Amino acid sequence: MFIVVVLLAFFTSSGFKGSESEDFWSLLPSPPLSSFSLSSLSLSPSSLLGLGALASLTAYWLVTRPRPMRPPCDLQAQSVGDPSCRRSALLQDDSLLEFYYDDTRTAYDMFQRGLRIAGNGPCLGFRKPGQPYQWISYTEVAQQAHILGSGLLAKGCQPNSQQFVGIFAQNRPEWIISELACYTYSMAVVPLYDTLGLEAMVHILNLAEISLVICDREEKAASLLENKEKGMIPNISCLVLFDDFSEALVERAEKCEVDVLKLEQLMVSRAEALNNHNPPQPQDLAVVCFTSGTTGKPKGAMITHGNIGSFVIRQEDVSISYLPLAHMFERMIQVSMFCHGARVGFYQGDISLLMDDIKTLKPTFFPVVPRLLNRIYDKILGSVTSPFRRALLHYAVRRKQAELSSGVVRNNSLWDKLVFNRIQSNLGGNLRFALTASAPISTTVLSFLRATLGCLIFEGYGQTECTAGCTFSMPGDWSTGHVGAPLPCAMVKLVDIPDMNYYAKNGEGEICIRGPSVFRGYLRDPERTAEALDSDGWLHSGDVGQWLPNGTLRIIDRKKHIFKLSQGEYIAPEKIENVYMRCVPVLQVFVHGDSLQSYLIGIVVPDPEVFVDWAKDRGFVGSHEELCQNPDVKNAVLEDMKAVGKEAGLKSFEQVKDLYLHPETFTVANGLLTPTLKSKRTDIRRVFQEQISSMYSKTPI
Repeated sequence: MFIVVVLLAFFTSSGFKGSESEDFWSLLPSPPLSSFSLSSLSLSPSSLLGLGALASLTAYWLVTRPRPMRPPCDLQAQSVGDPSCRRSALLQDDSLLEFYYDDTRTAYDMFQRGLRIAGNGPCLGFRKPGQPYQWISYTEVAQQAHILGSGLLAKGCQPNSQQFVGIFAQNRPEWIISELACYTYSMAVVPLYDTLGLEAMVHILNLAEISLVICDREEKAASLLENKEKGMIPNISCLVLFDDFSEALVERAEKCEVDVLKLEQLMVSRAEALNNHNPPQPQDLAVVCFTSGTTGKPKGAMITHGNIGSFVIRQEDVSISYLPLAHMFERMIQVSMFCHGARVGFYQGDISLLMDDIKTLKPTFFPVVPRLLNRIYDKILGSVTSPFRRALLHYAVRRKQAELSSGVVRNNSLWDKLVFNRIQSNLGGNLRFALTASAPISTTVLSFLRATLGCLIFEGYGQTECTAGCTFSMPGDWSTGHVGAPLPCAMVKLVDIPDMNYYAKNGEGEICIRGPSVFRGYLRDPERTAEALDSDGWLHSGDVGQWLPNGTLRIIDRKKHIFKLSQGEYIAPEKIENVYMRCVPVLQVFVHGDSLQSYLIGIVVPDPEVFVDWAKDRGFVGSHEELCQNPDVKNAVLEDMKAVGKEAGLKSFEQVKDLYLHPETFTVANGLLTPTLKSKRTDIRRVFQEQISSMYSKTPI
C-alpha cells in the first residue's frame, strides 16, 4: 500500500490525471474483474520486488518526463496585421515597446540596474593562456568607469553626446570600462577596428572630428601617429593605451603634439578629484557605429540610448565575448547581460583559442554567427567515421528532433548521455541558449545543432540601423526556415519591388522597419540617410522578405546586390550563394555575373574539413591544394552544386556555368570578409579578376 500511496502522490503532484493517466494504465495487463479481490491478492517476494521496481521506474518517469516549453503566444499567429505590415502578437495594441524596464531607458541605466542586482558579483572576465578566468566585479567596473570618465573630462572631453571618443581595441574588459566611462558623462563612443583600412579609418576620424582615441596596443597607436604625421588626421591630440608602450612612441607623439598616456595614468590622476555623474537621456547618442560596408565608404549609424533594448537574461547567465564589439550585435548582447547582473567572459583575442576559452568559461549563452555553426556542424560529422557510429548519430538526432517538434528542448535524455555528451562538453556543458544572426543559416544545420547541443537556439534578423534586431524566433517554436516574428519594439512592413516581381499584396517585398529601435540617421551624411529612412520614419533594409502563414518572416532575397544578365534577367547573387552553401564540399561561394554576359560563374572555397574525403569517395586523390587544381574535381563540385540548386528551385539562368576552386578561405584578415563576416563583393571581384576573365573567355560548360 505504501508504494501505491507514493505513486498516487506522484500522480497528484505532477498533474498526472485524466486521459493521460488512462493512457498509462492501459499499457498494464488487466486481470478479470471477477478474480480481483483482496483475498485473492497473493504476491511472492520476487513479485513484490518486481512491482516495487516497476513503481519506482514509473514514479521516476513521471517526475523526469520531458515537458514542452509553453510559448508566450499562439505559434500559428505570431504576428498580427495586414498582408504587408505586421507587429508582434505579444503586444496588446499598436503601441510599440520602448523600454523593457521602466528604470532602464539608457545604456547607462541598464548597467546601473545590473550593479544594483549583482553588486560585488562578477561582471567582466578575462584569462591568460592555460589559466582559469579572473573576474572584475560590477562595483569595481562602475568605480573604474567613474574615475576614467572624470579623467577624460580632464583631457578636454565635453560631457555631452556630441563628444565622440574613439575606441580602437579588441574585445577585453577595458573596452567596456572605457565605454561606460563615456556614458557616465553622456559622451558617445565611436568603435574602430583593424579591417577598416587606411582610407576608411581616416574618413571616420575626420568625419566625427575625434581628438582622443583609446587603443589597446602600441602598434595601433603608432598607425594613428603615422597618419597624424602625414597631416591626414589633424584632430588627434591624445592617445590612451591599455598596454605598455615604448619611450620611442612618446617621443614620436611629442613631435606631432599628441599626448600618449597609459589608461592607469589617466585614472590615477583623477582618483582624488572625481566629477559628479552626468548620465545621458534616451534621445542622446550612445554610439556611432560605422558599418563595415561591402562597397563605398563606411556609414556612421547614429544609435541613441533610447534605441537600445534588452533580452530576457538571468543573473546567473554567462556569455562569451568574441564577436566584434565594434558592431551592434555584440553591443546589444553585452548591454543585455549587464542589465540583468550577468557575467561576460572575454576570449584571449586569438580566434584559434576560442574553443579552449569556451570550455574553460562554460558559458550559458552563446552568441554566434552561422559561419561558426556551420564549422561546428562539419566538425561533428567529420569526427564520425565508422558506419555504425554514423547511423547511431543520425538516429539519435532524429529522436531528439522528434522531441523538438513537440516543443521539448533538453540535454538530459538518454541520447544526450550516450551520444551527445562529448559534443556538449566541448562547448562547456552549460549552454542554456544560443542566438544566431548576421546571415542566413541552413535549416539542416540549425535543426541538427538544436538536437545535438540540447539547448535553445534562437534566430534573429536585423541590422545596425535598427540597433541589431527587429525580428526574433519565438520561444517554443523550433521550426526552421524563418527569422521569427517582429520584436515588440518594431513594426515591420513589406514594400513592392516591381522590378523583381515582389508585391506586398502577396506578402512579399522589401523589409522596412519602424519603431524606437530605428536609428537617427548616418552621421553628417544627409544624402545616404534619406536613402535609408523615408519621410514617415521607415528604415528600408534592402532585404526581401516573405510573411509565412504563422506570422513569421522569411528572408528570400536581397535588393541591393542585384544585377541584370545580358538577356535581361535579374540576379540576386546572395540568394544563390545561400543555396550553394548547402553543398557538402562547399565552405564559401561567391557568385558573379554582369550585364555583358548571359550566364553566371562562381568562386568556390572547398571545406578543408571534408573536401579531401569527399573527393576520395569519387575516385580523386590528392592534397586540398592539388584537388583545387584538378579540372575533373572542379566539374564534380559544379555538378553537385547544380543538383542542389535544381532541388532548391533555382532557374536555369540562376545556376553557375563555371567555377574556380580557391584553396584559401575568405577571411577578415585577407580583406575578403567584413568584420560581420559578409562577403566584400567589390574586393572579391578585384582579387579574382584574372580568374573571372578566364572563365568568361571560355564557352560555358
